[in-house]
Amino acid sequence: MGDNHFASLPSAAYGFVLLMAAIAFYILQRCIIAADGKFSLLKRAIGSDWKGKLSPALYFVAICASFAAHWLAQLIYVTVAIMWVVPDKRIERTIDPIDE
Repeated sequence: MGDNHFASLPSAAYGFVLLMAAIAFYILQRCIIAADGKFSLLKRAIGSDWKGKLSPALYFVAICASFAAHWLAQLIYVTVAIMWVVPDKRIERTIDPIDE
C-alpha cells in the first residue's frame, strides 16, 4: 500500500485479505470446539469472543470505507491490530497450569 500512497483499491484489497484471515480464524475455532464436544475448554475460554466477532465486522466496514475515505479504512485496520495486540488472558485463566 505504501507504493500506491494508500489508494482505494489496494486498501480494499488489504482489508479483504484481513477479512478472509478473520473468517478462517473463526472457522478454525469452531472446528476445534466441535471436535472437543459441547464441554470444550476452548468454548469456555473464549466466552462471548467479542474481539473475534467485532474484527470481521470492522474489516468489512473498512473495505467499504476505503472507497470513500481511505484514511478511515487505515484507521480501522490499525484499531483492530491494536485491539489484538492487547494481551488476552481468557485461555490462561481457563486452563490450569500443569504442576510438575
